[in-house]
Amino acid sequence: MAGAVRRSALALFPIWAVICAVLGAAALPAHAPQTVVSASGPQTPAEQADFLRTAEIVRSRSVSRGVTGISRLTLSNGAVTHDAAFQSIDERRLFTEFARGGGEVRFADSYHFNIAGYRLAGLLGLDHMVPVTVERRWRDKVGALSWWVDAAFDERERIKRELSPPDTEAWNRQMHRVRVFSALIYDTDRNLGNILITEDWKIWMIDFSRAFRPWKKLLRPDDLQRCDRRLLERLEQLTAETVREAVGNHLRREELDGLMARRDLIVARIRQLVAERGEQAVLY
Repeated sequence: MAGAVRRSALALFPIWAVICAVLGAAALPAHAPQTVVSASGPQTPAEQADFLRTAEIVRSRSVSRGVTGISRLTLSNGAVTHDAAFQSIDERRLFTEFARGGGEVRFADSYHFNIAGYRLAGLLGLDHMVPVTVERRWRDKVGALSWWVDAAFDERERIKRELSPPDTEAWNRQMHRVRVFSALIYDTDRNLGNILITEDWKIWMIDFSRAFRPWKKLLRPDDLQRCDRRLLERLEQLTAETVREAVGNHLRREELDGLMARRDLIVARIRQLVAERGEQAVLY
């Protein structure tokens, strides 16, 4: 059974992600020290955002993940203590060459995209899959500060250990949401290390610093096979004005234009699949 589920998960998450994962970031191991919020601590996204903006930073250490310099900060307001991930990178180049080969025109790697990703997820009803993220200054640098997710493991480790989700259909539905969201934001670094999994098998997407490309096309349209009904409705209702109001200056005009063009392509593809296969086979 474990092998079958493993093959199913890999089918949902294409081979390119495995390749990226080898060179990409890894989540902290399950035995890493964890900082847990008490039941009386910040629970709602608004409360967590306020905590991230105002709580005192009492400890910091580097995280051995990725290449964009993430720090794990411990915050406390006197009553509650919790960790957060801080990332301040903000680089843009006309062209960059990758160590693994190849390159990218109009390359961008920016903390602004982490904030935009969280806010866009909220518009789409996916904020339960993206940790609360705010903008904050630390050590004379401005960056994105994200609520720390105490994951049991990441998707790369799950596959390596051949761990099977207890509810395969529920798992697959989460993965389809990941695929749709990743296609919408043109995430070039949605690798297995950026998919965190909690003990109750809930998926969290982290690190969008290499997303939001301006391209008006889908990176891998064949990845889109099924879609959450409510997510599709929210995609159809999305307007450039509502996105601009939500993300503020964290996206440039060309990045917003690219996003809206991809929204149109995603909706068109899902509607085409429904026409070909039937609503029950595509929407859930």
